[in-house]
Amino acid sequence: MVDILPNSFSVHGDQELEPPAESPEIEKLGVDDMLQKYCGEFGSWQLRHFLLTCLAWALESIHTTVMIFADRQPGWRCLDGGSGRGCSPDAHSVCDLRPGSWEWIHGKGSSTVAEWGLVCGERYKVGLVQSLFFVGCMIGAGVFGHLSDSKLGRKGSLAVICLLNAVFGNLTALSPHYWTYVLFRILTGFSTGGVGVCAFVLATEPIGPNKRTVAGMSTFYFYSAGIAILSGIAYIFPSWRALYIASSVPSILFILILAFINESPRWYLVRGKTKQAMKIMQQIAKSNRKHLPGSVLLVLDEEVDVNMTPNEAEGEPRKPITGSVIDILRSPVARFRLFQTMTIYFTVTVVYYGLTLNVVNLKTNLYLNVFLNAISEMPAFILTIVLLDKFGRKRLAIGTQFFSGLFCIIGSLLKSHGEWKVVRMVCGILGVFGMAGTYNLLLIYSLELFPTVVRNAALGCAAQALHMGAIVAPFVVVLGGRVAFAVFGACGILGGALAVYLPETLNRPLFDTLAAMERGESV
Repeated sequence: MVDILPNSFSVHGDQELEPPAESPEIEKLGVDDMLQKYCGEFGSWQLRHFLLTCLAWALESIHTTVMIFADRQPGWRCLDGGSGRGCSPDAHSVCDLRPGSWEWIHGKGSSTVAEWGLVCGERYKVGLVQSLFFVGCMIGAGVFGHLSDSKLGRKGSLAVICLLNAVFGNLTALSPHYWTYVLFRILTGFSTGGVGVCAFVLATEPIGPNKRTVAGMSTFYFYSAGIAILSGIAYIFPSWRALYIASSVPSILFILILAFINESPRWYLVRGKTKQAMKIMQQIAKSNRKHLPGSVLLVLDEEVDVNMTPNEAEGEPRKPITGSVIDILRSPVARFRLFQTMTIYFTVTVVYYGLTLNVVNLKTNLYLNVFLNAISEMPAFILTIVLLDKFGRKRLAIGTQFFSGLFCIIGSLLKSHGEWKVVRMVCGILGVFGMAGTYNLLLIYSLELFPTVVRNAALGCAAQALHMGAIVAPFVVVLGGRVAFAVFGACGILGGALAVYLPETLNRPLFDTLAAMERGESV
């Protein structure tokens, strides 16, 4: 006989059974909260993931700046007896010499300029191919920004990009004539344009909010390191065709590295793949020697306070939440932010590229100049990292652009000869220094301004504006003298003024959806 007693069970009157244990209450957390509370914001897992992913930044800088060496104008010399045929070693340009009285010192294969005679009346073609490369970057940034937010994801987009870079880079080396070369440079630009955005988002999304700033701003060290490495590669491979092949090898190697990189848990979450997102969060916790309880469920920001169905609570796939540029334009808050950031990216790039494109005209060791140029930007990155959490994104964005714009305006008021020439050079250096700092903070600022569902689409649009500035910069440089400095100064001041109207994102959460962002804006 079984006696039933309150709150207990007994068998044959002498064996008691404990009441069934209640299932633990499910704790719903967003990605940032889960990283802070259980997984760790920046442990060994995030460090490995960050370092491997950011190698892609070095690839972007290599494919972008290889043109400095491939399209350079090499040295020339008079042929034996050339002086009697109208060749003078003291001539300012080969355009002043008679054809056949001189030759390129390192042969026609040393650069595209030497091989296809891109001098004198054909000199514009050098600037043309460089501008068209950035046109390809502008298109690719938008395309891959959208694809990385949709079905391809961040990791899948990087894989496609690196494969295309390797293919187009090697085909560039086989170009039989100038216009084929232009075509392959445009295609390389198309694939290169999406590298930075995809790599930055993939590297920083699994990092906690308190560590994201320093990590995100450290990505530029990889970009500068890539330029420095390219200087060594170009020195070893003086032929422009061999240089393009050698500079494409790292893209092939990075495809292999991608096998050791995980997809972003935030992307899985917004795509409705909660199980995959939770699996990565568990890997992060385990690698960081943390414990993630089984009763914790990863949800979107807007689902934290919403009752969920049993299937959703168990991590069953949900309907994916998608977003695009159209969704950004429909949201008043996101639309305004997008317009502001795109304009700022444009002005910053005009100044940054405009002030640095003159390196080939310094008449000194090109390899050393490019190397030192890459290294000189690093102090600006360090200073920005130190000051960003102290002054916030907004004030620092305003200050660095005003700093650069002010010295460019001063440079436009100075003469270009005598001791004033040196002062103007210093103004240009300080202008680059300020814009390097702005560049460094803009990506982390932009990442925090937009929610996960449209983050890459927004950054893709910003990258398009960035590349548009890169297209315009060479034409501003052609203006030369005071006019160019005045344009750079005006762009710096305009960018700083626009940043005044952006919100501060310091210590604010990364939102997952547009609705959550708009609610956060109204608080």
